[in-house]
Amino acid sequence: METLAIACDHGGYDLKEAIKERFADRLSFVDVGTNSRDSVDYPEFGQKLAQSIINGEAERGIVICGTGIGISIAANRYKEIRAANCTDVTMARLTRQHNNANVLALGARLIGLEVAFDIVETFLNTEYEGGRHDRRVEKLS
Repeated sequence: METLAIACDHGGYDLKEAIKERFADRLSFVDVGTNSRDSVDYPEFGQKLAQSIINGEAERGIVICGTGIGISIAANRYKEIRAANCTDVTMARLTRQHNNANVLALGARLIGLEVAFDIVETFLNTEYEGGRHDRRVEKLS
């Protein structure tokens, strides 16, 4: 069973919990918060998720805020993280195939629940193509 790190701010709390429930049969989660709808600062949770991957607690992760933008910026401050904010399955597929993204960012206020589940599913099931993409991905570190 793969272990994923997962983090959110208050705007992403409900979606985080729904993803954990939906994928509980096939994923283990390192949940680094937040654990309520109380207002928090997304940079703290982007950092916690990045640290959990850097520390080897998980290979990949999911970050969620209202738009997915702020928390993805926070996570991407670390050279080991390639977080991609995805709003559809095509973006999720291509960011795995071409960018070897290891963190999926979602905007809970921008996408519906079933779309979010489809994006997560695509992110989890798409492999990195390597080859011609390797030199570009190496320049991201």
